Amino acid sequence: MKPEIALNLWQLLWQEYSARVNHARTYQQMITTAGGTVANDHIAFRSLRLLVDSPQGEVNLGIDYLAQFAEALGYVAAGEYNFAQTHLYARYYRHPQQEEFNLPKLFISELIVDELPANIAQLISKTVSAIPHQLASPVTLLKKDAEIETIAKQLQQVFTRPWLPPRRSVVEEVNQVTQYGAWVLLHGYGVNHFTGYVNGQNTPEYPDIDTTASGLAHLGVPMKAEIEGNVACGLRQTATQAVTEMVTVLDDNSGVEIQIPWTYAYYEIAQRYPVEVEPGKQILFDAFLGSNAQQLFEMTRLSK
Repeated sequence: MKPEIALNLWQLLWQEYSARVNHARTYQQMITTAGGTVANDHIAFRSLRLLVDSPQGEVNLGIDYLAQFAEALGYVAAGEYNFAQTHLYARYYRHPQQEEFNLPKLFISELIVDELPANIAQLISKTVSAIPHQLASPVTLLKKDAEIETIAKQLQQVFTRPWLPPRRSVVEEVNQVTQYGAWVLLHGYGVNHFTGYVNGQNTPEYPDIDTTASGLAHLGVPMKAEIEGNVACGLRQTATQAVTEMVTVLDDNSGVEIQIPWTYAYYEIAQRYPVEVEPGKQILFDAFLGSNAQQLFEMTRLSK
């Protein structure tokens, strides 16, 4: 049942994400119009490595929190990456039945808050400590007697912002040091991006990442200037520019909720290639490249 729950959950998150990211809808329409299939390589989430007091006790808001749900759905950790310059750490998860159920990989990253300047770490900590409700637990959500669709809808609520809206000045100050941190304060565990899997498109009109990226650009989608990675490494990735939307923050003077524009998410596309694992034996590269990921983290930087 777990793979079916995961499929339902990712579909619900896709519906929510694609409603907000018009570039993802353009990609979907482009591929399906060409008679192809929209496949998903991976979903990315962001988090904060930070211990806070919540209604059910001390909780780590980082990868540890989201990993509970990934593992409860049958996913297993398959690799890790360090990004020392930006104080980020990431881990990716794959499902043992990935091919059988066409399940995406999960790329979960976290900001190591303790490594930031003390004043910024304090601002982040104070903001995310305002968690009004008990954080969800996979033990309580994955009830065996509930319908798959019901469980998936309950799990969907995990991938939101569990703390109260941040103050505007806090977001702006944190953004000067870590745009990733500001993004998480605003969006919490919301999907950072989905990734179109070029290998699974199954249409001769878009046989590779180059033609796919060109096709999107031709339809007016603002694309990243470069395609990261290379065939020899086994992975090439690029992305649309991030969409900007209105987000809720607290006005510093009145404390009233107001709306300001901020980046939300981009849509990524990826193509995978065979790599030689031993003489005469090749397998399709199924992991990630740290240098690619670092470039893509920057896609949510707020343009001035």
